[in-house]
Amino acid sequence: MKSERYQRGWEKLAEIDGKQGERVIEALRNIAPDFADMIIEFPFGDVYSRPGLDLKSREIATVAALTALGTAGPQLRVHIHGALNVGCTRPEIIEIMIQMAVYAGFPAALNGLFAAKEVFDQRDAGNE
Repeated sequence: MKSERYQRGWEKLAEIDGKQGERVIEALRNIAPDFADMIIEFPFGDVYSRPGLDLKSREIATVAALTALGTAGPQLRVHIHGALNVGCTRPEIIEIMIQMAVYAGFPAALNGLFAAKEVFDQRDAGNE
């Protein structure tokens, strides 16, 4: 039996990232099952479940941070899906990337824009 924290995290992960998030967790199960549990419990069970910011705001911050890192392409794509799932629009995602050009540089913004295009194309093809 998993903890309440785990259950809360799993529900939040499903709400935000849907199948994309579940695929990440399942991919980790054979490699590092404890780490998969940590991802569910801490970011989703503790942080995303906090009051103070709605999920759309949290995903905007997450997409911006992952874009600025410039080294987290797979995670960025998952969270672009998540942002769209919780109410962000495609133009808002593009604006996040443009904003990141100011603070993270053009290469990071370009990588973010190309990741967004991949996600948009995937969703248009019905492959969420």
